Amino acid sequence: MTAPGTDPENATPAGDNGTPRLNRRVRHWLAGTGIAALAAVLGVTLAVRGGAAPACAAPPAGNTVHKGTASFYDAGRSGGTCSFPGPPADRLYVALGASQYAGAAACGSYLDVSGPKGTVRVMVMDQCGGCGPSKIDLSDEAFARIADRSQGIAQVTYRAVVDPPLDGGLTFRMKGGASQWWFAVQVGNHGNPLRSVEAQGSSGGFRKAARQVDNYWTIEDGIGPGPYTIRVTDVYGHQTTATAIKMVTKQVQRSTASLVTSTPSSSPSASPSPTIAPSPTPAEPTAPIATVEALAGAAPLDRPRC
Repeated sequence: MTAPGTDPENATPAGDNGTPRLNRRVRHWLAGTGIAALAAVLGVTLAVRGGAAPACAAPPAGNTVHKGTASFYDAGRSGGTCSFPGPPADRLYVALGASQYAGAAACGSYLDVSGPKGTVRVMVMDQCGGCGPSKIDLSDEAFARIADRSQGIAQVTYRAVVDPPLDGGLTFRMKGGASQWWFAVQVGNHGNPLRSVEAQGSSGGFRKAARQVDNYWTIEDGIGPGPYTIRVTDVYGHQTTATAIKMVTKQVQRSTASLVTSTPSSSPSASPSPTIAPSPTPAEPTAPIATVEALAGAAPLDRPRC
């Protein structure tokens, strides 16, 4: 989990495989003759340090009910390993173990968690370093909704929320250090786990971005200065496209593009309305309306078979 008060923006920009990008001098050195073995060792070391997702990792999705235990923690003002600007305003969030965090694939999705006292809806915001496949770490506030804090650990069941009702459309946030030569965007307020993000600059076609463990999607050599058209697809096949996204770092840009319908649906009595990031500065325009291009059922696509 990200320590309270840390700023993921200050981290070295990550490469397509989730590891820190090496500077130009080191890359040139590694390209020299006779060091292939050293480069291979270095790549393995960086992959381990970068927190790459374990084999067969996948976020909770579909109608599967998971059974396990829950503890609790306080992330402070941090947005967790998912690099959000901060926790949701209601402070109802959860950290998952590596296999379900799945290299940030779970970030921004929602779970309904049931315990001895009731059910609470939480947003996935963090990775829990000490959690195995059947353990989750709830925020203090969320744990208090489903169990007595004096217990410390509670038996729980939890499941993904498919197409959760959301307030507003997708949000986009360019990472600090992003530029026309290195594209890095975070997609927010999507509700379901994301399967892919593609981006298009002012010229050329769509290019697929690579998901990083800090919940940013990157294109290593960039796609120009923008503005950008960004196409987002979730694990259920919902797809939508937002336009006029600018290269403005560390600011949330709102759009009206949405992956899920905003019609009310039944939810647990203790569940909050999902909270999205603050509005951008007046200089940041709202992207035009985009329509959902495809809909699918509750069965997630491309789930790994273990």
